[in-house]
Amino acid sequence: MAKKGSAKNTKNKAKHTKLMNRKKNKLRKEKEEHNFKLKAIIKKAKEEKGN
Repeated sequence: MAKKGSAKNTKNKAKHTKLMNRKKNKLRKEKEEHNFKLKAIIKKAKEEKGN
């Protein structure tokens, strides 16, 4: 027989998914910023080398 009441563990799963998505987005953003900074440094070094 099916249980009565709210579904088991759905709130926890939703919260966990939300937190994990937040973590993944944060890591993705940090990686993107890191690559942008590296490109800026490389560009600056090339300009100095050319001069």
